[in-house]
Amino acid sequence: MAVTKDLTKAIPTENSSNQVTKWYLEYTYENDSEGDSTYYKKIFLTHVPQTDISPSGTSVTNFTLQAKGSFSKANLVALCPVSRWDTAFANMVDQAITNPVATTTEDTSFSVPS
Repeated sequence: MAVTKDLTKAIPTENSSNQVTKWYLEYTYENDSEGDSTYYKKIFLTHVPQTDISPSGTSVTNFTLQAKGSFSKANLVALCPVSRWDTAFANMVDQAITNPVATTTEDTSFSVPS
């Protein structure tokens, strides 16, 4: 199983000072190559605001306000929950390719015994 993953889209939301206040990020996973019987693809996405407010009212800063050109790809990937997505993707591949769930069918022609 050769898994490739990459940040494939990053859309910033900027304030009037041209500083990013929120990122929309897409991170794409692919298992093997398209056309292979073991091919599986999933795109994960996240919206990351500059600041989050926790249920207790505490603010958490996710990134510093700055111009979009100041962010590197590594900075953007660091905003993604990659380890959680790694686990989720591995489970999806397992359920879809490695150990697929058995399919079921209804037998609508079955007659109730007398």
